Amino acid sequence: MGEGVLREDPKSPAQMTGYRVRSRGRRMIARDIIFQLSIRNVRLNLLRSLLAALGIVIGVIAIASIGMMGANMTLSVTAQLTDMANKLTVTGYLGEEGSPGGSMGGGPGPPPPGAGGSSTDEVLVTESQFKEIKRIAGKYGTVYFVYQDSDQIEVGSDTGRATIYGLDPDVIRQILIVEDGEYLESPSSVLVGPLLAERMGLRIGSRIDVGDPAEGSTTTVRVTGILEERGLSMDINTDVAIIGSENLFIDLFGGEDGYDQVNIAVNNANDVTTVKTKIEDALNKKKDEVTVQDSSRMAESITSTVSSMTTFVTAIAGISLLVAAVSIFNVMMMSVTERVREIGILRSIGTRRGEVLRMFIYEATIIGTAGAAIGAVLGLIVGYVVVVEMVGTSDYFFTYNSLIYVPEAMLIGVAVCIVSGVYPAWRASNLDPIEALRAE
Repeated sequence: MGEGVLREDPKSPAQMTGYRVRSRGRRMIARDIIFQLSIRNVRLNLLRSLLAALGIVIGVIAIASIGMMGANMTLSVTAQLTDMANKLTVTGYLGEEGSPGGSMGGGPGPPPPGAGGSSTDEVLVTESQFKEIKRIAGKYGTVYFVYQDSDQIEVGSDTGRATIYGLDPDVIRQILIVEDGEYLESPSSVLVGPLLAERMGLRIGSRIDVGDPAEGSTTTVRVTGILEERGLSMDINTDVAIIGSENLFIDLFGGEDGYDQVNIAVNNANDVTTVKTKIEDALNKKKDEVTVQDSSRMAESITSTVSSMTTFVTAIAGISLLVAAVSIFNVMMMSVTERVREIGILRSIGTRRGEVLRMFIYEATIIGTAGAAIGAVLGLIVGYVVVVEMVGTSDYFFTYNSLIYVPEAMLIGVAVCIVSGVYPAWRASNLDPIEALRAE
């Protein structure tokens, strides 16, 4: 047979093709045998393999579910911020050291938009400045002034404190939605936010005493409508506030000298930068008199904070995979120790080191793939429950940014298994066959 092999013409295309096919077939058979041996070894140590895979399952569930929760939270917050991306807020300008840069007032300056708590020391937007702002921005959207203060309120025997806004009644109809009741019907009627209504037990027709009775000055107003919840907002935060007409506000707090802020709801969000630039160029030409704020900086800050929190929590979840890695490493090392004689037999019958190495890598891959697959399925279920409970909506669950965490978690799980099995596999492949056969 050896002579027959020597007589083969290596230059014959047909013979060379046949030789390659036979060689490739032998290699494929060898690989199949190695893979079958790996499956057999996993099945022989099924309980130990399942316990090792359980660590991967837990790790994949943790990473996938927390990742999806973070993605859904980020998408939900971004959507809310996008809804107010067309809002601009103009307030009086304060110098770097807190001195007023505008034409009114002095002291610490105005509160942030929607925060409540006006004071006589704040810098106001004057009537002339409001008219100039309306002239510039009126063609881009709705421009309206806002009076704002906070005071003690009393409903029956319950007392508390609330932000009170004063707006043009026509503007109220344009920017606010009444969920229950009607818009303002008289100078003494008000609208209330849903969270304030829930906290104080307010209903249509409820009466609210505004002011401190100890000071002997209170005004009674009547609730004619409860607003729809708006959530986070750049312009005014009405969910825990009382909204009345400008005349009612002036009767309660004064305010003829100017406005706490001027808001602009731009029809096209792409025009926000243009409107902001034009207002600043017109009113801050000689000196800084107003501050123009948009939601872009706040949106970036909030989104960045949510993303950082998600990354941090996901990293903590990844610790479970480190525990799983230790478990896989332990299982593979025990397998090598228990099968020293078997490895010696395989090496003595011609099994190469690379094939022994591959056999143990296959075992680690099988355990990792099984654990990752089970973890992915359970991760989708757990992730959906976590998203609904923590975020409050599943609108963004089946999006790419959310579901991508499932295959990512699977890849990480499988990679952890393979890396954990490299050293035990290398150790097994480098055992001396003679010494392995002598092992008991």
